[in-house]
Amino acid sequence: MSQIVVFAETGSPDVLRLQSIEVGQPGPGQARVRHTAIGVNFIDTYHRSGLYPLALPSSLGSEAAGVVEAVGEGVTEVKPGDRVGYVGGPLGAYASERLIAAEVLIKLPDGIADEVAASAMLQGMTVEYLVQRTYPVQPGQTVLWHAAAGGVGQIALQWLSKMGAEVIATVGSARKAEIARALGARHVINYSEEDVAERVRAITAGKGVPVVFDPVGKDTFAASLASLAPRGMMVSFGNASGPVPALSPLELTKHGSLFLTRPKLSDYTATRAELEASSAALFQRLLDGTIRIAPSHRYALADAAQAHRDLEARATTGSVILLP
Repeated sequence: MSQIVVFAETGSPDVLRLQSIEVGQPGPGQARVRHTAIGVNFIDTYHRSGLYPLALPSSLGSEAAGVVEAVGEGVTEVKPGDRVGYVGGPLGAYASERLIAAEVLIKLPDGIADEVAASAMLQGMTVEYLVQRTYPVQPGQTVLWHAAAGGVGQIALQWLSKMGAEVIATVGSARKAEIARALGARHVINYSEEDVAERVRAITAGKGVPVVFDPVGKDTFAASLASLAPRGMMVSFGNASGPVPALSPLELTKHGSLFLTRPKLSDYTATRAELEASSAALFQRLLDGTIRIAPSHRYALADAAQAHRDLEARATTGSVILLP
């Protein structure tokens, strides 16, 4: 029997329940994967809370690493015994074992451990599409990255600093400021103590930055707009503090003919070719040491609710994983 985390109503982490299910055999195009490590991401809390509505009851999780146990008819992407990781597909990664479409599975290279893959794939591929395709950052450019000590932020700092960008990082505590500096941030702003837009203007000699990457949402959105140079791009890719209030397009005009985008990973990995290219770019940087990452917090699958509590309380830094 497989163990899976489910919820029948939206709400606090207390709605999460662990139950046993029979997984069964894979059908055409499917693989049965035994998980060895499961990624916990902020989007999981949006699903559980109802911010991103789901049909209920539902499972959770869109990222994991593991071993292929069996494949169904017509599967050519993987075979039994392959070490694999995935990002996306139907929710259900919070489980010890599951059936999933083989076309979303990516073989893990030798040298990348399962826990690293489960810590890095969703967050690292998010960084890849944000800095290489949503707004292709150039060497020498100054960018603003919010929540820089979080899982996505830590990967972004390493990726951007290695490519020669100058990162202004925002964090919420002195401890997180130390983490950001150690990972390559040129400037660090503690948004619990400082005015972000004022500091950005001071750092850039009044010009502002060409791009802001903002996973925080409501609490940082206004400061993000005020930090941008004319014709800059606001990349809003998360709601850690809650959804951004309704915005009149005239606000973008007022701040200097700004661009605003709200991207998501699935739109940038919509084809098998895009999925493979994005994961390959991440894997190469993990293998050559450009990015160093390991899970900072490990929880048992049965403790998924506590993992959510800690994540939402911003008590974690770096990546969070569940172990079946």
